[in-house]
Amino acid sequence: MARKTRPRPTDAELAILRILWDRGPSTVREVHETLARTHRDSDQVGYTTVLKTMQIMTEKGLVLRDESQRAHVYSARQREEDTQRRLVEDLADRAFDGSASQLVMRALSSRAATPEEIATIRRILDEMSGDDR
Repeated sequence: MARKTRPRPTDAELAILRILWDRGPSTVREVHETLARTHRDSDQVGYTTVLKTMQIMTEKGLVLRDESQRAHVYSARQREEDTQRRLVEDLADRAFDGSASQLVMRALSSRAATPEEIATIRRILDEMSGDDR
């Protein structure tokens, strides 16, 4: 039986999801105000655009809408980690022929990692290999 997959969120949808993950359940107005404070090009994003995007996200199954109050409250349908995992798996499949090592090597060679990130990566690799140094 084929696995039902959720659509990949667009960049605009990911920006909204990040707000919902950070803030928790929020109204369209709260999301719009947060976008206006945090995004450089937010002057161009109107309230109705955010509303329409969140309605589409509801139809796509990316967010849940609570209609029990006058102002509808939206929440992310999946945890941030689950969405990130899906996006990474999709990227690995599409761009790296399913190779996790190629994906990781390309990611590490394209941007400098902080010492903290390198320490975290080492810890994860040690845990995966069962190395208890």
